[in-house]
Amino acid sequence: MGHCGPTFRISLKMISHVTCTVVIITATILLGACSPAQQQSSAQREEVPRAVNFARVERRILNSGLNVSGRLIAREEAAVASQLTGYQVSRVLVDLGDYVRAGQPLATLDDTLLRADIALQRANVAQAEVGAERAAQEAQRVSALDKTGVLSDEAIAERRLAARTANAQLSQARAQLSAQLIRQNLMLVRSSVSGRILTRSVRPGDVASPSNVMFTIAADQIIEMDAEIPEQHLTQVHAGDTALITLPSGANLRGIVRLISAQVDPDTRLGRARITLPLTSELRPGGLVKAMFGAPHDPTLTVPDAAITYSAQGAYVVAIDATNHVRQVSVRIGRRGGGHVEILSGISVNTPVLTGSQDFVLPGDIVRPVSSGAS
Repeated sequence: MGHCGPTFRISLKMISHVTCTVVIITATILLGACSPAQQQSSAQREEVPRAVNFARVERRILNSGLNVSGRLIAREEAAVASQLTGYQVSRVLVDLGDYVRAGQPLATLDDTLLRADIALQRANVAQAEVGAERAAQEAQRVSALDKTGVLSDEAIAERRLAARTANAQLSQARAQLSAQLIRQNLMLVRSSVSGRILTRSVRPGDVASPSNVMFTIAADQIIEMDAEIPEQHLTQVHAGDTALITLPSGANLRGIVRLISAQVDPDTRLGRARITLPLTSELRPGGLVKAMFGAPHDPTLTVPDAAITYSAQGAYVVAIDATNHVRQVSVRIGRRGGGHVEILSGISVNTPVLTGSQDFVLPGDIVRPVSSGAS
């Protein structure tokens, strides 16, 4: 028992030292295990890519000219109405959209009553001819009796005057017959010009009147654009200029400016230009079209306006590479138009470029591209 005391004390001391060492080592291991995990989680949070809008460099015709809108109208509209009053329309011979020639019948009027009037007037002419012939014979018989005393001078003068009166009545009857025959010719309502029928407002049974327009016709089928031009741009357009016209179908035509209005609307501050267009079946008066003044250019590299950023060194874009890393690319720009900018050099076609968030990324950052829909 005397030998056991020191030995026991040494053992307790050793145990205590070992225990402390184990606790320190365990704590160190635990602390070491937690710190890298936290650092890794923080790093992962920092590496989440930013969503950015982008568009691709593409070739397009840059619309950099003056753009205006307007309506299609006939250069000259001819109104067709009957010259007669009170006659019913019996037939309508043409319809909307038909092409007619000058002098072509468009409608007929009912001439039943007119034919009766013409027959009556012919009889009046025949009767007047008989009266004129009789009066002429009476005047002839007394022509050699002047100063003979057989008849008084008054009687001779009366017969000569009766012959002149009968001739006048005959002329009047013939003139009335001529007027009736002219009315008969006017029973056919004819076109005054060649062209396409734009409107028809007559039906069988309507009563004709010079104030009732039956048809309107686009003379010679010539259609023009009535372009509305802001006052400040009127000096950019001149008679004889070429304009590119875009129809509602998307088709393009070339027109020639025929005239510029001499005044500006005081309310809208708009002037007008008439642009003559080539003949085509797609042109319909009343349609809304657009015009661009200035010759269009060949397709060129373009990006949306929002893709261009400026610095002290000049213009640049932020491009996205195949691994979604961004980089700044200096570019040389040219014309603008339609929300796009011409790229003269610095970047190639189909390259994706940022159209926003350029100030929130740095060269080398990883991004998550989202198409902006720009085209």
